[in-house]
Amino acid sequence: MLMVALATLVLAPLVWLGLRTGLFEGRGILRLWHRVIAVALGIRVHVSGTMTRQRPLLIASNHVSWTDITALGSVADVSFIARHDLASWPLVGWLSRLQRTVFIEREERRKSGQQAGEIAERLAKGDAMVLFAEGTTGDGNVPMPFKSALFGAASMILAAGDRQTVWIQPVAIAYTRLHGVPMGRQQRPTAAWIGDQDLVPHLRGLFARPAVDVELHFGVPIAYEKGTSRKQTAQIMETEVRRMLLAALAAPAL
Repeated sequence: MLMVALATLVLAPLVWLGLRTGLFEGRGILRLWHRVIAVALGIRVHVSGTMTRQRPLLIASNHVSWTDITALGSVADVSFIARHDLASWPLVGWLSRLQRTVFIEREERRKSGQQAGEIAERLAKGDAMVLFAEGTTGDGNVPMPFKSALFGAASMILAAGDRQTVWIQPVAIAYTRLHGVPMGRQQRPTAAWIGDQDLVPHLRGLFARPAVDVELHFGVPIAYEKGTSRKQTAQIMETEVRRMLLAALAAPAL
């Protein structure tokens, strides 16, 4: 906890200064901050594949815990799409804004177009946006169905006429080892923050548990163009993330 606090006190103001003044982006500082948090929490990150350099880029991923953000943020320059109530959390909301997070109300279908428009604007500016496409967190064993609504952001960019193609890349997040020993199906939820679980008990367990290994598997990006089906794209992403996740759980990296 002390390491996390010190890193935040030193690095977060630098990121804030970069955002306010525009003198520097601060993305390298953000990566360093996430890496320090990962070390403090005993999270060892393994990466398979690479994030594509093609833009605009929407990353479609499964979601296990808020530590997914630390794992991804420690290896890639990305911004996140998160549920709206996170913005009001003490400290966490402020830190999420430093990550240039887009906050959305998943239950408000009538706002889905407006929210997709905000994501589209960020994509058009070249930001790689991470969409946790399940809409909530799972137990880390099998991904839940991907929701297609926010893939509409890709359609909005194409409709504006500025881009002919949006790239969508699948990423599987797999928690595979606990203190160096491969996790079983019953152990894996210990790394998860499921649904509406209270934050304080979760954090207490997080700090008390042994170190964990998390694998990030970057799949092959697909081109989203005019006429591409949003629902079909969501299904393709879900299938590929499921394949990579199950493969990682069956044969964890050393």
